[in-house]
Amino acid sequence: MNRHGYIGRKVHTPELKEKPAIIIVSFGTSSRSEAVLDLFTTALEQRWPEHRIFHAFTSAVIRRKSGNPSLHEALAHAEAENFRRVVIQPLQIFPGTEYQQIVETCEFFPGLRSFLGETLMHRWNYIEEVLKVLEQEFLPPSVGLNLLALHGTPLAADPANIVYLGLERLIHRRYSNVCTASLEGTPDFTGLRNELVRDNAAGKFNELRIIPLLYFAGQHAEDDLMGEGETSWKSQLTAIGFDDVTCLTTTLAGSDYYKGLGYYPEIIEFFLQRLARAMGLAERY
Repeated sequence: MNRHGYIGRKVHTPELKEKPAIIIVSFGTSSRSEAVLDLFTTALEQRWPEHRIFHAFTSAVIRRKSGNPSLHEALAHAEAENFRRVVIQPLQIFPGTEYQQIVETCEFFPGLRSFLGETLMHRWNYIEEVLKVLEQEFLPPSVGLNLLALHGTPLAADPANIVYLGLERLIHRRYSNVCTASLEGTPDFTGLRNELVRDNAAGKFNELRIIPLLYFAGQHAEDDLMGEGETSWKSQLTAIGFDDVTCLTTTLAGSDYYKGLGYYPEIIEFFLQRLARAMGLAERY
């Protein structure tokens, strides 16, 4: 179309944005733990104040409750605002099926060049960095046992399973009083509970501390880990002899929360580093 012709004079051609938009993708939360997302957004806005920031939730249930968009909808919003490049940073911990769905959504969305950041534990050196942060929370062997609570996946073919199993093996070899279990799939909590019974772990350790390896330690921590129901981890661990079962907490703006990974400044920085790498690719290509 000739912008100086008749049609060109009548039709407004919007100016395309030079800087890429940023889309933060998380599973989402409908509990009080949404405050943790505000922490990340504040750090993000301080680091990249000149960029338009969108949020997207992968959980359809939480989207219905909160009104937040899906990734596909967020991409459409970015395109409608005349962006042609977007940088997507997932807040997922492991590169599993959910991450693959994010990859596919970006690849098949027309009209936008998408640059995708890596998950928190995308590489083994990333895992080493995260463990160094969490080590400060571990009870010493003379005091108690530590249990890393993973989310897990119900899918046997999920590519994240190899990372879950590798992490379990790494921790078992490195620490004498740290174990792992998943809320879903492997490494399974039932198997761990049976192992603790066989080893008489409750007789060796006075305290058991649950450390959520979850970005949002919301309803999972409140119900599945520390709930009063007989199927919660706390109830089952108490039933096999552990008298003092606790879960890490933190205080924000006068309120107490179960401490998910999103409350650690170091973890926020790791995600910003993943985003910075993707931003560098967007600027270059």
